[in-house]
Amino acid sequence: MNVVTNAQTNSSNKILWRQVWGLASLLAAITFSWIAYGFYQPKILARIGFVELAAWLGIFQGLLGAIVEPVVGWFSDRILGRFGSRFPLIVVGVTCAGLIFVIVSWLVETQLSEEMRWIVPVLMTAWVIAMIIFRGPAIALLQGFAPTNQLPKANAVLALVLAIASATSPILGLILKQIGASMTFILGAIALLVGSVLLWSSMPRLLNTATTPEVSIAKSTTKSLVMYALPFIVGLGSGFEINLLLHVLPHNLFKATNYLSSEYFQSGILLIAGLAALPLRSLFGRQKVAFCMGFGLAVITGCLTMIVISQNAIYLILVSAIASIALGLVLTNTIPLALAMVSPSQAGFGTGLFFGGSGMATALFASLVLTQKEITAINGAFLSIFALVTTIICLKTFIHQSKS
Repeated sequence: MNVVTNAQTNSSNKILWRQVWGLASLLAAITFSWIAYGFYQPKILARIGFVELAAWLGIFQGLLGAIVEPVVGWFSDRILGRFGSRFPLIVVGVTCAGLIFVIVSWLVETQLSEEMRWIVPVLMTAWVIAMIIFRGPAIALLQGFAPTNQLPKANAVLALVLAIASATSPILGLILKQIGASMTFILGAIALLVGSVLLWSSMPRLLNTATTPEVSIAKSTTKSLVMYALPFIVGLGSGFEINLLLHVLPHNLFKATNYLSSEYFQSGILLIAGLAALPLRSLFGRQKVAFCMGFGLAVITGCLTMIVISQNAIYLILVSAIASIALGLVLTNTIPLALAMVSPSQAGFGTGLFFGGSGMATALFASLVLTQKEITAINGAFLSIFALVTTIICLKTFIHQSKS
C-alpha cells in the first residue's frame, strides 16, 4: 500500500480535516498517557524506595527533553527527505512507548529485589524518550494537512482536544486510582496504539507529488544560529508562563474560595482555553501568529500581575476567565509559530526546538517549585514579566529577520 504520510506543504486551499482529527486522536492518546504516567510515577517510585528521586526525576526528564526534542526533530526531517514520510519514527516511538508501558505494568505487580529496583526509573526515563521520538514528528505532520494561511484554524482543533483531554486529569486520577497501576499502563499502551492507527487510517493515499522534499542544510553562520535559538527561547518563555498560570492562579483561587482543590481550577482554565480556541482561530491569519503569541502571553502576564491587587474570589474568577481565553489564543498559535520560524523543509527541527524549550521551562519551573514549595502571587508576577520580555524580544527579532 503506497501511503504518503505528508507533503511538504498542503498545496490545496482546503484543510484536510480528516487527517487533522486523526492527528488530534493521537495527541489525545499521548495526553492520556502522560496523565497516567504523571499520576503513578511518584507513587511507584515511593513504593520501591525512591521517594526523593520522584521529584528530581521529573526535572531530569524535562532537561533531557530539551536536548532530545531538537535532535529527534532534526532526524525526522532527514527521515522525511529519504523516505518521504515521518511515520518510521512515529511507529518506532509508539511501539517502544507501548512496550515499556506493558513491561512496567508487569513490574509493578512484581516484588523487586534491592538490586533490581533501579530498572523502574530507567524504564520511566526510556519511556519519556520514546514519547519524544514520535510526538514532535507527529505534530510536524500538521504542515501537510493545511495550507500555510490556515494553519491556526487547523491547530485550533488540536488545541481544543489537548486542552479538554488535559482538563480531565482530576477525574481521570480518580478512575486510575480505582483500576490500579498495572491496568492503567496497559490502557496507556492501548490508547497509543489506537491513536496511531486512527492517524494512519486517516492518511490520504497517493496525495502528494512524486518528488520528495529536499532537506536544506543551513550553514552555521551567526544569523542561522540566532534564528535556530529563537524558537527554543520562545518555547522556553511561553512554556514558563503557561506553567506559572496553571500554578499561581489555581492556588490563589483555592485559597480565596476554600472549596475545590487547585487541580479542578486548573482543569477549568484548560477547558475554557480549549473552547476559546475555536472562535479565536478565525481572528488572525498565519502572518499574525507571532503577534497573537505575544499578545496572548502579554494578557496572561497582565492577569498574573492583577492577582497581586486583590484576593477576592469573584475578582480572581474574572481574571482567570480572561487568562483562560488568552491561553486559548496562545495554544492556537503555538504550532503554526513553531513551523513559521524555520523553513518548510525543517518542520520537525522547528517543532523540536520549540517543544525542547518548553521542556526546559517545565524542568526549571519544577525545580523552582521543589525549592520554594509554592510560588507567591508577587513572585509569579515578576517571573511572568521577565519571561514575557524575553519572549517579546525574540518574537520581534524573528519578525525583523523575516522581513529582511
